Amino acid sequence: MNSVKKHILIVDDDKFTAEVTGMILEEPEYKIFLAFSGMDAMKILGTDPLIALVVSDMNMPNISGTQLCTAMRERGFKLPFVLLTGDDSPPLSLEYPMDAIITKDADLSVILPKTVASLLNR
Repeated sequence: MNSVKKHILIVDDDKFTAEVTGMILEEPEYKIFLAFSGMDAMKILGTDPLIALVVSDMNMPNISGTQLCTAMRERGFKLPFVLLTGDDSPPLSLEYPMDAIITKDADLSVILPKTVASLLNR
């Protein structure tokens, strides 16, 4: 059994929502980190090379989830990026280099863990 935990960064300006998202992904093989802004997320990414995946809210002040994804890619971060949104939106993955877009709805607690596991094990 591999004892190295995969680091997951959750980015959401709402602390409660970030914590709930972290609880949804709470598994023994994951270590969850929280960032409450896109700027904080970029700092963590710059200091923790073990971050294996980012889950970000879409609507945040200063840097949106889509802008965070673009900034990460421009800085050479190729790790999987999952966008969470409460909005009905056009297919953003065609315009932005992200790996998944998940709607925050009743199925989030089922879909998010499956998506994260799939992206981390590819």
